Formats: sequence, structure tokens, C-alpha cells
Amino acid sequence: MSSSTIRFLLTVLLLVPWQAGRAQTTQPTQSQHPQHAPPPPNADPQQLFQQGEAALKTGDLDQAEHAFRGVLAINPQVAGAYANLGVIYMRRKQWQQALETLQKAEALAPQIAGIRLNIGLVYYRQNDFRDAIPPLESVVNEVPDTFQARYLLGLCYFFIERYGDAATTLEPLWSQASGQLNYLYVLGIAANKAGRERVEQRALSHLVEIGQNSPEFHLLMGKAHLNREEYDEAISELELAAKGDSSLPFAHFNLGMAYLKKQDFERAKAEFLKDIAIEPDVSYDYDQLGEVYYLQQQDRDAEEMFRKALRLDPQLASSHFQLARVYQRDNKFTDALAEADAALKLDPDSPGIHYLRGQALQRLGRGEEAKAEMQTFTQLSNAAREKRHQELESGPLPNPELTREPQQ
Repeated sequence: MSSSTIRFLLTVLLLVPWQAGRAQTTQPTQSQHPQHAPPPPNADPQQLFQQGEAALKTGDLDQAEHAFRGVLAINPQVAGAYANLGVIYMRRKQWQQALETLQKAEALAPQIAGIRLNIGLVYYRQNDFRDAIPPLESVVNEVPDTFQARYLLGLCYFFIERYGDAATTLEPLWSQASGQLNYLYVLGIAANKAGRERVEQRALSHLVEIGQNSPEFHLLMGKAHLNREEYDEAISELELAAKGDSSLPFAHFNLGMAYLKKQDFERAKAEFLKDIAIEPDVSYDYDQLGEVYYLQQQDRDAEEMFRKALRLDPQLASSHFQLARVYQRDNKFTDALAEADAALKLDPDSPGIHYLRGQALQRLGRGEEAKAEMQTFTQLSNAAREKRHQELESGPLPNPELTREPQQ
């Protein structure tokens, strides 16, 4: 591999802003399942448990839940019933219920590493990488060669910028994961940030070697150009990715981002809609589509898209922020402030959110609070400019494609 290619890869990899809390999740809806009748008298809990396992294997989640709840009605100390209920709720994306039942299972069977792995997964799938770390660490400490837990732990370390820990955790997976571009991508960045030149060179060289002309490689290169604000080059790479695999997740999403940056709103809209057709439950598509509508001053369509994004992922700060902008423009300052508050809880260091919140407070006659917000905005803006100067970052872009769970 040429030295110029290595330099380019190193530069673009460092430019990708990895956003903890931005990764893709799907918001659960409240369960509409009816209350299950209690088990009949003299029911056999072992038989009920087997029925639940069989239903779970076939995907009949209602029947499985009924069976495992029947087991617990007879004996509330069966850890496996709680653990399987946790799996059911995970499949339904009912994260809070999943967490509660898995924690009950853990309390009854703390020695079972698989329960803690699922607890870590629940946090991970909600983009709560910090809380995912302790259960994943416990699994890796007990079972060092576990692939999924180690990979997820490495990603969590990376997303919260513990680069040395990320590289240390991920490097032992080389024999199993070095055929995956995303693994090499993450390991290369982590190693560079941690000053581990040998690991960095190995990862980047292998990334180029196995990536070659694959759609996935063009997707990574397109995203890299996008982060460097090289939008024409990004479009060229991303079009190659989409041409090579028309159903490649996030190729059209990133094309939409490139066209949006070029203010080609109709093409951006078309690309986001293409990505929605491939994966209809990705909140970022609706979030960015909402921004297109906002910029076209189609506020009702924008509001609908932001609401849809938040139904899929209530932790998406950008949609709360954009909704605040819509309401601000409509002179609905109380609603704007509520959405700005929601965004601020999720992203407290965003200068833009503080500025918007200050504007809303000013219009509501809360001058002292508005002044404090504007002071915070100024401080954070200066810090952001310094960071951009140091790291040459172009500003946060969503990266839902980079938090996909590992494939073994």
C-alpha cells in the first residue's frame, strides 16, 4: 500500500466524528398485549418452561411470554424465566422492561455471564455506552475469549473516547474479525489516538487490502470525504457504493447528507427516501428529511418527520433541537423551549441548543435566564472553534452505520 494512501486513510479516519448517543436504535411502543391468565392449578413449571422455549424459538413472543410468566407465577425464583422474558422484551425493543427482568435474573443467578451480556446489549442498543461497559467488562473478565462481549466492549470504549482501552480490547479479536471493514476502521482510529503505530499501520493496511473496490469500502471512503467537506468526492465514492450494492444500508443516507450539504434539497430528499425504503426504522433518515423540509420552509412536513424520528429514537437530540427551531419560527416559544430543554438533557455541550434556548427564554420575557444561556453559548462556541482548529473536524455528522453490532 502506498504511503499516500496510508496518509489519506489516517487523515480521514481521524476526521470521522463518532457520536456516542447517536447510534441507531428503535423506540419500543408500549406493549398492547393482554394480561395473561394465571396457569391452571397443578401446572407443571418445567413443562411450561419448555413450552416457552419452544415458542421463543419459533418467534411466538406472546405465547412465550405467557409460558414464562406462568412459570414465575408458580415459582418466582426461576432465573431462566426472567432471563427469557428479558430476551422477549429485547426482541420487542421494550428496553426498560427488558432491563428490569434481566436484572431480576442476574440477582437470582449472578454467575451466568449470558445474562450480563444481555444487560450490556440493552444499554448498547439504547446508545448508553457508559452503562453498557460494567456488565460487558464483567463478561470479558470471566470469559476473555468471548467474541461478542469483547467487540461490543471495545466499541463502547471507543465511543466514549477511551482509545487505549478500545485498542487493547479489540486487538485480540484480529483472527476472528480482521475480515470486517468496520473492525479495521475502528481499530485503526483507536490505535492512532492511543499512539500505537504498529497496530494502526496493520489495521489500515489490511483495510485497504481487503476493501479494494467493494461497496463497503467506497462507503467508508465516501463518509471520509463527507467529513472533510469534500462533497463532490464523497458523492462519487458513495455512488460507487450504491451502484455496487443498491441495498447497502446507509449508502443512500450519506448521499443524502452530501446533497444536503450542497443545498441540493430535492436530490437529498430522494436519497433519504431510498434509504428509508431499505431500512424504514432508521431514525436519522427522518431526522435529516425533516431538516430538508425545514430548509424548504415546509414546517408541517418537517414537524411530522422529526416526530417520527423521535418515536423511533427519543434520545435523538437533533430532532428535539430541530423541532424547537420549527416552533420558534412559528412563534410557539413555550413549545420551542420544551424541545430545547429535551435536546439539552441529551446534548448539554451543544452551543446551538444553548443559543436557541436563550432566544426562546428572551421571547418569553425571562431575560436573566436568557443572558446566562447566551454566556454559555459563547463559552461553548469558543471551545468548539478550538477543537475544530486542533482536529480539523467539520462538525458532527450522524454515523448510524458505524455502530452496527459485530458479525462473527
